[in-house]
Amino acid sequence: MRIAFLGGGNMASALIGGLIAKGMDARSISVIEMSPAAREKLGARYPVHLSTAPDAAMQRADVLVLAVKPQDMKRALASVSVFSKQKLVVSVAAGIGLKALSRWLGGHRKIVRCMPNTPALIGAGITGLFASADVSAEEKKQAETLMMAVGEVVWMPEERLLDPVTAVSASGPAYVFWFIEQLAASAEQLGIPKDAALKLAKQTVLGAAQLAAASEKDPAQLRSDVTSKGGTTEAALNVFDEEKLAERFRRAVAAASKRGEEMGRELGGD
Repeated sequence: MRIAFLGGGNMASALIGGLIAKGMDARSISVIEMSPAAREKLGARYPVHLSTAPDAAMQRADVLVLAVKPQDMKRALASVSVFSKQKLVVSVAAGIGLKALSRWLGGHRKIVRCMPNTPALIGAGITGLFASADVSAEEKKQAETLMMAVGEVVWMPEERLLDPVTAVSASGPAYVFWFIEQLAASAEQLGIPKDAALKLAKQTVLGAAQLAAASEKDPAQLRSDVTSKGGTTEAALNVFDEEKLAERFRRAVAAASKRGEEMGRELGGD
């Protein structure tokens, strides 16, 4: 499988690194990147083919990965639409729907939309995917192989569900970082030194996530297991209930999903 990337930023770099680590020949990867600094940075890390415009390497590619910023997508696709014929096109840009991508690619319909998240930068990501009806089972497997280079994947039965995916997993790391901030700040307020507070908060979240991932129990049961009647954990959880934090959190995630839907309309228009 030969892969061409349109855009050589952080996500493209993460995917390229993951693919090479899993055995892909770097010579089968080409990247179109306009920024000299980004090209230099990518070229210093990986011996891939780099260019500033579509070329023969891109034309030979089986898969074209759209890894430019959403607001730059329409302009960027104007230069590659003629090269995309019969290729599988995989978009990792947030918000832009299949209809807009197809329109900007001159009617091309073999497109898979992917919504990865930033832990992909360390190979620990999760990506939601949705494929157009014109994408074959083999091509879906190609898209899956691509995104599994940086973590796990989950297919969505409807394109509209990529907005909730964005709200849950793409925005989700920010929620977790916020929680780590608050946990560390609370520790400091109770007298724990700053460095120790942050270490306690980070490792607690990491360890809890690893335990949840490894356990056959669901999170509610794991929570119950560490909540003794009349104990310290129950005291904290009671405050969460009194403040209706679960309801507020769901409203926050719903707001992120709604904003994703709005961005799709804004970015996908002509």
